[in-house]
Amino acid sequence: MRPQNLFTHTVSTPTILYLVTEDWYFWSHRLDLARHARDAGYTVVVGTRTHHHRAQIEDEGFRCVEIPFERSLRHPLRDLRAIWRVVCLIRALRPALVHLVALKPILLACLSILCFRKTRYLHAVTGLGYLFAGGRSRRRRLRSFVVAALRTLINRTNSWLVVQNLDDQALLTSLSIGTPQRTCLIAGSGVDTEQFSVTTWKFTDRPLVILPARMLRDKGIEEFVAAARLVKQTYPMAHFALVGPTDRDNLAAISESELSSWVQEGVVEWWGLREDMAAIYARAAIVCLPSYREGFPKALIEAAACGRALIATDVPGCREICRHEQTGLLVALGDVPQLAKALIRLLEHPETRERLGAAARELVERSFSTGIISAETLALYARLIECTL
Repeated sequence: MRPQNLFTHTVSTPTILYLVTEDWYFWSHRLDLARHARDAGYTVVVGTRTHHHRAQIEDEGFRCVEIPFERSLRHPLRDLRAIWRVVCLIRALRPALVHLVALKPILLACLSILCFRKTRYLHAVTGLGYLFAGGRSRRRRLRSFVVAALRTLINRTNSWLVVQNLDDQALLTSLSIGTPQRTCLIAGSGVDTEQFSVTTWKFTDRPLVILPARMLRDKGIEEFVAAARLVKQTYPMAHFALVGPTDRDNLAAISESELSSWVQEGVVEWWGLREDMAAIYARAAIVCLPSYREGFPKALIEAAACGRALIATDVPGCREICRHEQTGLLVALGDVPQLAKALIRLLEHPETRERLGAAARELVERSFSTGIISAETLALYARLIECTL
């Protein structure tokens, strides 16, 4: 069925259209916001590439429309199909607001943004990871293209920008992307503090350290493995696990063969994609994310909500939730010995872990719950819908 035939009736409530590359990402990162929007009286439509969560999304009362998004930039012909499907959907739906989540949907909504000048677009930059985390020539060329495209799309009068941390806001401002009057800072997508709640960690002979992320080099996976080797030399009972899926669409992906070699070496375990993350955090003594750059990492917010001590790199996004000597320990980017030293310190001092974990939970309750973040976002929706174009 063609997208323009899906919405032939008139709806009496304003419609929010979420464009997200993958259904699993919407389910994990935008579900609570969409629920709050639905409960506030909006009709919610989700345009995404569907895999395993379509039925769950529709069971929430949301409409789910297949868009053939590709998260990589390696398939331009497929991207053209997605651009056209987005145009057809917005032409048929005429939403009050289109919430574009991450860089790829922003770029692939280009024709729609240019054609439908009375439609409001909210561009959510959820992180500037791969393109802005390194300086290789291929990345620089791609970055130049993306920056030029973002200037053209986000600086239009029907577009607004939402960022997740002050560093990303400053960087985008320095690149002349967005305007101060149409840029808003909202710290991530929040966390359900009831689902992710504090549990008492029970000491075992093999304390568990986890890195919850997709298996990408830019998440600091290699540094984590190298630090685990060092820790095991002096603290052999420590148990390290990588928790997350591979991501073949990402140019920074780590191959399954490389992951398997680490597992065979015995330095880490790889648990793959897990749907029971609250239970995983409950088992962990420490949650570590030595990432190169983040927007506002949901894994660290979830771990903080569970009262876990954090270790992360001192980079944009991570330092917003992992505050040095307050909610966790920050280490320099790429500094494996410093990362190993921080791990050993928390492994050997449970009282420090408890202090940091308790403060992390308090910070989430005070500033980063889904209720707080959703209220900020819905207030922004209302302002944008009411403004005159």
